[in-house]
Amino acid sequence: MPEKICFVNNKEPFEYTLSIVTGKWKLKIIYLLACMGTVRYGVLKKNIEKITHKMLSSQLKELEGENIILRKEYPQVPPKVEYSLTEKGQSLIPLVNDMCSWGREHR
Repeated sequence: MPEKICFVNNKEPFEYTLSIVTGKWKLKIIYLLACMGTVRYGVLKKNIEKITHKMLSSQLKELEGENIILRKEYPQVPPKVEYSLTEKGQSLIPLVNDMCSWGREHR
C-alpha cells in the first residue's frame, strides 16, 4: 500500500497542483514536451488531435505564466517559436510517468 499523502487540514498543495494541470490539454502538452523535448508550435498542434489554435495558444500562455514551459521566439521571417519544459515543468515528469504506469496497469 502506498504512503498516504492526504493533507485534510491543508489542501493547498493538492489544489495548487490541480490548478497547474487541470483541463483537457495541459497534461497532454506537458506529456508531449517531456517526450519530445523542444518543439515548435506546429508540432504540438499536429500531435494533439482536435485542439483548436485558440485553445492551444491559451493553454501555452497559461503554462508559460506558471513557469512550466519556456517559449523561445527567434527574430526571423517567418517567425520561429519553440517550446520546452522549464526546470519546474520537468519536475512534473514523475507525475506524468506515474499516470502512464497507472494507465498501463489498469487499462
